[in-house]
Order: sequence, then structure tokens, then C-alpha cells
Amino acid sequence: MNKTTKNYNEIDLSRKLAVDTEELQQILSLGRKSAVEVGKAANAQIMVGKRIIWNLQRVQEYLYNVAA
Repeated sequence: MNKTTKNYNEIDLSRKLAVDTEELQQILSLGRKSAVEVGKAANAQIMVGKRIIWNLQRVQEYLYNVAA
């Protein structure tokens, strides 16, 4: 199987405003379903045409509030 994977070791998260679902999975160390669930709960979903990206600031704020 020739699956194309991105090299997430080179991501500078302090400079990113939004990420795709694969990056969100890597950041949260979650599977696709759980990462999407967190993103939706954080109201972080952004639609760009047919593409979905996630606002990292909203995800981070949501996680801080849930953990508190």
C-alpha cells in the first residue's frame, strides 16, 4: 500500500493558525473520529470549499477548559 504521509516533525505549530484533519490527529494523538469530535466540540471547524481545516486556537482553548 502506497500511502502518502506528511512529515509532521517539521511543523512549527506556533506559526500555524489552522491544520487539516491529519495534522489535528497527530497533534492530539487521537484517531480520526476522536480528533474530529474534539474539533467539532471546540467549534473549530472551518470549511474552505470542500476542504475542512481546524482552528488550533479554539481547539487549545477548548481542551484547557475541559481539563480545568
